[in-house]
Amino acid sequence: MLHSFTHSALVYLGTNIDIDAVVAAIEKLRQPADSKDDEENIIRQGPEKAGLSNYLNSIKRLNKALENMQSSNLRANQQTISDLQRLVKNGNTQLENSFDKLLRTETPRSIEPLHYITKERPFPLLSQDTISKLSLMNSYVSGNSSSENSLVKIYAEVRGAYLSQTLVNLAYASVNTAKKKSPDAIYRSGTNGIGMYAQAMEGLFVAEYDIICNIFMRQDWGPAFQAACQAPLAELARTLRELNNHIKAHLSTDCYLAYEVTEIMSGLSNSLDTRTGELKTALAAALKPVRETSKMSLAELLDDTRRKVSTIQALPPDGSPIPVVSETMQRLQTMVDFLRPISSIMISLGDGGWKSMTPSNTSTDAIPSLASFDIGADGKEIFAHYCTDTIDSLMSALEQKARLLLKGKSVLGVFLANNITIIERMIRDSDLKPLLEGRLGGLDTWRKKAKALYSDTCKEISIHLFDVIHTSRTQRPPSGSNESASIVKALSSKDKDAIKAKFQTFNTSFDELVARHKTFSMEREVRQMFAKDVQQMLEPLYNRFWDRYHEIDKGRGKYIKYDKSAIAAVFLSLY
Repeated sequence: MLHSFTHSALVYLGTNIDIDAVVAAIEKLRQPADSKDDEENIIRQGPEKAGLSNYLNSIKRLNKALENMQSSNLRANQQTISDLQRLVKNGNTQLENSFDKLLRTETPRSIEPLHYITKERPFPLLSQDTISKLSLMNSYVSGNSSSENSLVKIYAEVRGAYLSQTLVNLAYASVNTAKKKSPDAIYRSGTNGIGMYAQAMEGLFVAEYDIICNIFMRQDWGPAFQAACQAPLAELARTLRELNNHIKAHLSTDCYLAYEVTEIMSGLSNSLDTRTGELKTALAAALKPVRETSKMSLAELLDDTRRKVSTIQALPPDGSPIPVVSETMQRLQTMVDFLRPISSIMISLGDGGWKSMTPSNTSTDAIPSLASFDIGADGKEIFAHYCTDTIDSLMSALEQKARLLLKGKSVLGVFLANNITIIERMIRDSDLKPLLEGRLGGLDTWRKKAKALYSDTCKEISIHLFDVIHTSRTQRPPSGSNESASIVKALSSKDKDAIKAKFQTFNTSFDELVARHKTFSMEREVRQMFAKDVQQMLEPLYNRFWDRYHEIDKGRGKYIKYDKSAIAAVFLSLY
């Protein structure tokens, strides 16, 4: 066979070729066939028994031999080429299996993430020996493949399962802690498990990226990391969808959870992007439903306030404030605890953007950056504007409902003033105060309206204290202790009767006002405000009228019920 091949080769190469050179070339072609059995023995043993370095060197030699044989393009080498190809394929398969086996052996099913978080310990890596072996295997595979690195898929499958299993309980806890014993309880910052979930995810993912960078070539870092994180990210997306459904079903009490999730997950995205340069798009997609709910909540909460007022069937007949006012202010107070994410949402919407918000114009694929969570002047100002919009919307709805359900201007004034006072008090006694200082001109307008409504009765009563008795200049008596006697003496019988009637009518109207004032339920500030208004409007007029005409009664008390000291005491009793 060799003789026939040599003769053919000599004929082919021509008579001018050095015979020794030809023989040497032929001997070189024969070497792979001669060493095939030795390499096959190494391959059969596998990486573990043969030793990884020895095994990899064997595959490399086989690859080199195969390359040489194929480049000769001689039919005589076809069987050897086939044998070498079989050995190389078998060697590669065993290498992949060895990679898979070693990785599975050294990867736990899961770990307890809270152990590392609570003790502030870094999440575990693979041992240096394991990483060295896996890296050697990858160096060979990635250096001898023009297609995708097969080890990336193996790595992602093994480590992805480990990541998912480690995080699954925290994912469950995030959903479970959203459920409350009392449906009306307002969500409080940090009471949901999402923060711990994100913290564990960051620690695990950063450790995983570190491992990947020590095993794979740079071009495979991103694909390997994204593939390994795909399963736990899918679980995260499912968890956030469940949380979002819960938030939407309890928007008035749990909208704050949406703000917290937005901030936490945005922080996770930014941190991982800084440390790995990966996963920003995947995390933005997972957060998207909650982020959109956060934006929509601003308009929804305004509408919810108006809806609550519109469904009221009756109002307290004594003008007492109603719960929707304190509930609305409590919501604004709680929002301050989430000012960072809310500020970011406000900035993205623009000042007043909540007024024209619809589901179709809230969507955005961009995840907020760290810079967007800086609580700058713009974010604070826009939130303050949202607060004043909420308050004005609430007061407008209350006035509209009160005009339908309450009878009389006085009780309407009391009702509005009480609610204004509740609003002011809840601003003054909370973190809303520095945000809304100097921005409450709208409340002053509502207070003036309430005062005007309540004082309307006073205007009616004051009419009885205006006299229409005229005297000529020559007849006008001098002022002094006997002024009243002189004035009364100068009156005609008809005028005297008119003055008597005025005193009597005033007495009746004033007593009704006092009695009604005392039946109203007023906040302390409101009672003092209205008492002061009544006193300032009526006391000077009454005192002047009494000074002029008290002699009409001659101290008998038939027409005049109050002297100046007595009516002053009544005014004081109103406070």
